[in-house]
Amino acid sequence: MALVVQKFGGTSVADAQKIVAAARKAVARHKGGDKVVVVVSAMGHQTDVLVDLAKQITERPSAREMDMLLSTGEQVSVALFAMAIQSLGEEAVSLTGAQIGIRTDSTHTKARIKSISTDHIMKLLDDGRIVIAAGFQGIDQHGNITTLGRGGSDTTAVALAAVLRADVCEIYTDVEGVYTTDPRILPAARRLPSISYDEMLELASLGAGVMHPRSIEFAKKFGVPVLVRSSFKDVPGTLIVAADRATSRPVSGVALAKDEARITLEGVPDQPGSNHKLFSPLASSGIAVDMIVQNLAQQGLADISFTVPADDLAQALDVTRAVAKKLGATGVSHDDSMAKVSVVGVGMAREEGVAGKMFLALSREGINVRMITTSEIKISVLIDRADAAKAVKAAHAAFELEQPEVDTAESSGTAAPPTKSSPLDVVRRLEGMEDLAVEDCQLDSSQALVTFTDLPDTPGVAADVFEEIGRHKLFVDMIVQSHPRGGRAELSFTVPAVDRDRAIEVAGRIAKARGATVANVPNVAKLSITGVGIRSHAGVADRLFAPLGEAGVNVDLVSTSEVRLNVVVAAEQGKQSLEVLRKAFGL
Repeated sequence: MALVVQKFGGTSVADAQKIVAAARKAVARHKGGDKVVVVVSAMGHQTDVLVDLAKQITERPSAREMDMLLSTGEQVSVALFAMAIQSLGEEAVSLTGAQIGIRTDSTHTKARIKSISTDHIMKLLDDGRIVIAAGFQGIDQHGNITTLGRGGSDTTAVALAAVLRADVCEIYTDVEGVYTTDPRILPAARRLPSISYDEMLELASLGAGVMHPRSIEFAKKFGVPVLVRSSFKDVPGTLIVAADRATSRPVSGVALAKDEARITLEGVPDQPGSNHKLFSPLASSGIAVDMIVQNLAQQGLADISFTVPADDLAQALDVTRAVAKKLGATGVSHDDSMAKVSVVGVGMAREEGVAGKMFLALSREGINVRMITTSEIKISVLIDRADAAKAVKAAHAAFELEQPEVDTAESSGTAAPPTKSSPLDVVRRLEGMEDLAVEDCQLDSSQALVTFTDLPDTPGVAADVFEEIGRHKLFVDMIVQSHPRGGRAELSFTVPAVDRDRAIEVAGRIAKARGATVANVPNVAKLSITGVGIRSHAGVADRLFAPLGEAGVNVDLVSTSEVRLNVVVAAEQGKQSLEVLRKAFGL
């Protein structure tokens, strides 16, 4: 007997006929001997209808009353779903978030889950009933109804699977699984049989938003296998699991974030604490920063570039301009017509030439790369929004992602159960269950830094650099390209220190041919913060920069991803920086 959580989205319960069809799936699992919890979203476009009604009353409805209003959508769905199961001859009980015992903070319209009570649900399951839980909602410490924001029903489902220690969480939706890229952009996109949590977090914008990052953060944090499958077609779907149970291919997919805006703080004095003075007020304003790129300082000045959602640009610019005055920076520039294209794969760290292959694919299409940032499983580039679809197609073809693969992970609807923790351990981990969870801080002192300055800002520069580096079998770890200024760009990368001389020789030839110069640092310290919620929690970057600044440590380079934040500091400050960060994050 397994314990299964099933989630049905709005399109899966859009009308009475679809509700009955979804109910049959729950009944089938129950008749097979499983305990079943169903999480249901509001019907179809019901949430949009309620939002429109509110706006007909007032242009600025209070957040508390909006939560009260929007929560009714799911309450309608759960009642109808329970009726459908009862009509099929099984016992079912519908519950609101408050009746379940989903406790949240008091941030209306985008609350975070603090804890979930399991006693009531487990008693109902033990009595042989199917439990129908309202997604998207909870209750705060004052008894106010709260809603979880975008992707809230996914988050509810995975969170319930975590606290109930379910064997699998099935997400039923209008797509057949997770694809190698968004099939609306590229029809040749292919469904993946399995994918790791980290890959899925990095590909959060993939496949018409099939899963929200917060729900995947829960799944990773508590080891919940998640199966994404179609409500309308009998196909295997995609199993989201730990990396050691997913296929370790070099690249799993291509993700596109098409509404990015870039801000550059120019000519920042290169001194400890500059990053903190920028990212602290951004965090206080609730602005979640995505890509962060800091170039190597020249003549005591550095540029710090970062991206934010286009909707947050105006507010982020106000903050950045105020910081520029305080720091004595030379200026602030921005561009609101950018897109971010990323290739992601857990096998990337073990295979040479992945970066070169991506940059070459973009170069052949005449696409100019404005910024580059990497992690162990992702390479992201910032490009002009007009080139977004072309870039996705080029990267997808370069890694032959349209070709089927042999996958050994299970995706048949029954997954191997997650490792069961002791009841006491589970209780401890569920306290503040949606808090930021930093897993580790690591120090790598085995790398050297190579930097090109004055590279021409033209399509193909990065491709030429890394094609030549790949030809000489040099393994590159961290890559950072800052936003170009005056038609020239700066590109930095790290290599194993033992390969430094060979890397300098190759880089020198490249620089000479391009009219650029090369600088190098024989030994640097790279610090990596890994965890769950790195990007979704505003202020993570500041929590890293603040203690380093206070300790007098200057940050030379920065790169970011959904699950990792990397910084490069001077080699002699590596051990000190590690101690400072471990203390700051309670490790």
